[in-house]
Amino acid sequence: MSDRRRRFEAQALPHLDAAYNLARWLARPPLDADDIVQDAMLRAFRAFDSVRGDDVKPWLMSIVRNCFLTAVQSSKAKLNVPIPSDDEIAADDRALMAEHLDPEAAAIQAERSRHLNSVIATLPQDFREVLVLREMEDMSYREIAQITGNPVGTVMSRLARARALLKEKCQLDGERGRHAMQ
Repeated sequence: MSDRRRRFEAQALPHLDAAYNLARWLARPPLDADDIVQDAMLRAFRAFDSVRGDDVKPWLMSIVRNCFLTAVQSSKAKLNVPIPSDDEIAADDRALMAEHLDPEAAAIQAERSRHLNSVIATLPQDFREVLVLREMEDMSYREIAQITGNPVGTVMSRLARARALLKEKCQLDGERGRHAMQ
């Protein structure tokens, strides 16, 4: 095994889950996310000698984002953000649930998770992207700015707007639920 490959595996592969998470939220159909991450990892390996410093995660996330944008451009179709089917959601939720939850708590947690995922899926791509990178991948504003190619102020305002939209949509859904029960 070459030294380059060893360094790539040591520095880039630990961020594979984060790359997939970003691709999944950007692309939405999980099969597309698999293709995007595969393409991104191949590109990353080919360009690994150009990495400056030891912080590979922002560099890799930029490649994932660029692969997604390339896929969108090549398809020349509008990005649809479908709500996942119940089968897809149920499979994801079972993997995330703690085994010690009682059935009622597990059902409540699964419903909340489904609801949050569906609300996040409705956010515009620019807002969803920064929200996922900040809240799910715990990246700094500077790293997100580097990944998206936007100024830090733009990242901060998009994140604030994404949070506000998320809160607003969750409150509206909660009010609809209360009215439906009356």
